[in-house]
Amino acid sequence: MSEPVLDASAFLAYLQAEPGAEVVQKALARGCCMSAVNWAEVLSKVAELGKPGHDLEAHLERRQLLGTALRILPFAREDASVVGDLRLQTRHLGLSLGDRACLALGQRLGALVLTADRTWARLDGQVAVQVIR
Repeated sequence: MSEPVLDASAFLAYLQAEPGAEVVQKALARGCCMSAVNWAEVLSKVAELGKPGHDLEAHLERRQLLGTALRILPFAREDASVVGDLRLQTRHLGLSLGDRACLALGQRLGALVLTADRTWARLDGQVAVQVIR
């Protein structure tokens, strides 16, 4: 199985030392990846908190996390197709485009997906999901 895929909610839990952060920390020690779509979600949340995204990126690079322990992967055409297909399958759960992008990357890589979103525990699909809290 490939390295775990992080949802934005999981990485934000790690950054903010919320419950489940230790699960993400252990995954980062082994190496993780994230869709560029979900990375944009992280940077958007950081901006909402009044912090420039480039400051976070510089901080994570200095700590040798970004680009090493956490690789940001491009959103691929095949991911877009899966995101579209997942819309109808997950509408009842209220999954966002970002949520579905994360699941699409997990499906493409055959990887475990880590999330803080408990709703994902109700998914029954082709992607292994672990709720971190």
